[in-house]
Amino acid sequence: MEVHFTPEQEARLAQIAASAGTDPERLVQDAVSRLLERGGSRRAVPPGSVVAEMRAIRARVKPDPEGWTTRDYVNYGRR
Repeated sequence: MEVHFTPEQEARLAQIAASAGTDPERLVQDAVSRLLERGGSRRAVPPGSVVAEMRAIRARVKPDPEGWTTRDYVNYGRR
C-alpha cells in the first residue's frame, strides 16, 4: 500500500520522527498499528481518566426536568 503526503506533511513527519529518534516510515507504521489496536477509535479514553469519570457521571445523572444543561447552571451562578 502506498500513502501520499503533501511536502509540508512529509517535512512535519520527518521533524517528529527525528525528535523521536526514528525514521518517518517507522513513525507512521507505529501510529497506524496503535490505531488498529484500538479498533479504529480515534477517541479511545483510558479507564480511570478524568474524561472517563465524567462520562460515567453523566450516564448516571438524570436529565434536568426544566431542560437545563450543566453549562446553564454554571452561567446562572455567574450572574
